[in-house]
Amino acid sequence: TIALMNEFEIYFEGVLFNSFYPVLQRAIGVGSAFEGWSPREQDVVYQVLIPMTPPLGHSFHLELDTAEQSCIRNFRIRVQQECICTREQQDADMLCFLHHPEEELRTHQDPSLLHTLCTGSYLNVEKTARWFYQLVRAIWPALPQAHNWHLMVLPCRRSCQFKVSSGTESYRIEMLFGVRQGNSDIFVSSEPRPGHTSNTTWPETYAVAEMKFFKYIARQAPPDSLHLKCLQFFTRLQLGLGFSTYTMKTIVMHLLSITPVSQWRRRHFVRRLMDISESLRTCVQVRCLNHFIVGNQRLPEGITLPPDVLMARSCNLFHDLMMDPVAHSQAMSQYLDL
Repeated sequence: TIALMNEFEIYFEGVLFNSFYPVLQRAIGVGSAFEGWSPREQDVVYQVLIPMTPPLGHSFHLELDTAEQSCIRNFRIRVQQECICTREQQDADMLCFLHHPEEELRTHQDPSLLHTLCTGSYLNVEKTARWFYQLVRAIWPALPQAHNWHLMVLPCRRSCQFKVSSGTESYRIEMLFGVRQGNSDIFVSSEPRPGHTSNTTWPETYAVAEMKFFKYIARQAPPDSLHLKCLQFFTRLQLGLGFSTYTMKTIVMHLLSITPVSQWRRRHFVRRLMDISESLRTCVQVRCLNHFIVGNQRLPEGITLPPDVLMARSCNLFHDLMMDPVAHSQAMSQYLDL
């Protein structure tokens, strides 16, 4: 999958060279498939996050949506035109959007990003997704994989999803796209969220930091460690019962941070499963499950958080259970059904 993404990257770079569309960086494998586990035996989804940087003559500015009072912060990406007059002197074909008449720009230059993928001054997720689909369709025939694999595009408003298949073998890939917060491992991304999300809303994602945490654990763990088997067991056990895969993953990440990796071996398997079950029960009872990344100042070295995420107060993923007694009762019943 990463090999395929690398091929796409080469062609993305060629097609988008000197354009006024976002500059696409190397894809980062995120999510369960790249963390080494999967909540489902079949239909594994390989998620990749493609960082975007602004094209020449533009800048990105992340604006926090303060109206949302949820655990996961939402942002908007404001696109601003920047002066490129000094660059213009080196490249006669490049006109500064700020200092040339609109008529001249319309005649001699491709439109600004503001006029292609934005709504007003803000980058539009759905327009960006459609642009990605167009890129993938246009580039696919040129890739070496196209000779032996069939591409099937899957509908999605906020990401680019497709399946590649050859005979009985197939892979489902989801391209997410986002903007990095500073030099950190935290992005704002196109990742779909439950419920309605505005097409200029980019939720904060911790997927890269979480992937790095699992990579860190993998480096520390003994070869016969079953920490991923434990996570996989519980996520598959609770499918359809109400607890999200992310809830189980969060509980296991917390346990991995306090239980020595040497105690996740085969002989500890049942004990660790009991720990996960007990942690879930306790969290439901007290209606509190803290986010693993937000406000966590004890993450392994190499996982970088922006200051406001690092210093944030604990973020309770079970906040709804505190506010809704009925939801709390249902959650307790769902736990007992496990």
